[in-house]
Amino acid sequence: MLSQARLAVLCSGFGSNLQAIIDAVRSGRLSVQIASVISDNPDAYAITRARQNNISCVLLNPKEYSTRSAMDQAILSELGKYQADWVILAGFMRLLGPQVVAAYRNRILNIHPALLPSFPGTHAIKRAWEAKVPVTGVTVHFVDEGIDTGPIILQEEVKILDGESLENLEKRIHEVEHRLYPKAIQQVIDKNKIPNNK
Repeated sequence: MLSQARLAVLCSGFGSNLQAIIDAVRSGRLSVQIASVISDNPDAYAITRARQNNISCVLLNPKEYSTRSAMDQAILSELGKYQADWVILAGFMRLLGPQVVAAYRNRILNIHPALLPSFPGTHAIKRAWEAKVPVTGVTVHFVDEGIDTGPIILQEEVKILDGESLENLEKRIHEVEHRLYPKAIQQVIDKNKIPNNK
């Protein structure tokens, strides 16, 4: 007997990828349970999205922890409390520490708005646009100890149109993100079914 995989979604901001995951679960495109949303930002709209959808939400304010390690221990504690099988980073703007990565090795996913290994780190869409590369895109990858260096799960190219504004490119890349992330999550979970032994 196989149980439905339990996701903890970590967010820092608007939460549009969280909403895409919620919508995919509702429509049946993604067969998981969102066990909790964890945010490090008290002003994150992702918190509102979680509450509107009756999803348990936890705020871990970094200002309340004296060290990065203490913050990571708090994250691990919440992941354990909600029995998370998978950790999904959806606009989470903090690097997870090595103890979190080790505890959930090959079970932490992130989405990045570029074709990795190009343009890792922050402001990837803007940097690709300013570099005038003909093609950028979206990458879903496993998280390791580096910055956007983990094994790639899925990628999709997005061509940069002649004379395209940064705002329009951002909009088109976000549309790809919202479609690609649920697909990648389901693909990975299908390959790693969780035994129902809880």
